[in-house]
Amino acid sequence: MKFTAIVQNGFGKTIRIGLLRDIHEIWGKWSDDMKRKWSGLIAAAVISMGTWNCVSQAAGMQIDKADGEYSIQVDLEGGSGKAMVTSPAILTVKDGQAYAQIQWSSSNYDYMIVDGEQYFPTNEEGMNSVFEIPVQIMDEGMPVIADTLAMGTPHEINYTLIFYSDSIGSKSQLPQEAAKRVVAVAMVIIVGGGILNYFVKKKRRC
Repeated sequence: MKFTAIVQNGFGKTIRIGLLRDIHEIWGKWSDDMKRKWSGLIAAAVISMGTWNCVSQAAGMQIDKADGEYSIQVDLEGGSGKAMVTSPAILTVKDGQAYAQIQWSSSNYDYMIVDGEQYFPTNEEGMNSVFEIPVQIMDEGMPVIADTLAMGTPHEINYTLIFYSDSIGSKSQLPQEAAKRVVAVAMVIIVGGGILNYFVKKKRRC
């Protein structure tokens, strides 16, 4: 059975082709301008499909908080019991929907699955695995899957995350934010001490 298609070559002339046999010949007959137009259309279609795939991921649950970043306590259950996640975690509210930044105690996790959607790490290479995932339920177990390479070959492991709604607080409660404040205070002390020492020595010389 021969499959055919009818196309126009840009000049109003209709050409009947066998899709597999004659497509190269038709392409050769088109002008450079027509080739550029079709190449642009194909590229736009590919980009559009990629964009559609990106925005089709699951949304987080609706939460009565202004858009922004918060902290939230999270527990991890399942697996061998050796893995841990950082708590409190960063809770991001976007358009009224909740997303959590899950930081694992290992750099061996290469993807997570939440409600059938796959999520990839956002951390820098060599750092512990970090994922931003939608929070679909709070105060109850939320099943997730995490794939680990720690055993040499990939293994998908079932876990349960529990987010506690009554623990939502300021982002300043996060350990990393507290560490930033400690570093900032230390820098002020060091710089201030250096300036004070300079003036003391200068006064002695005078």
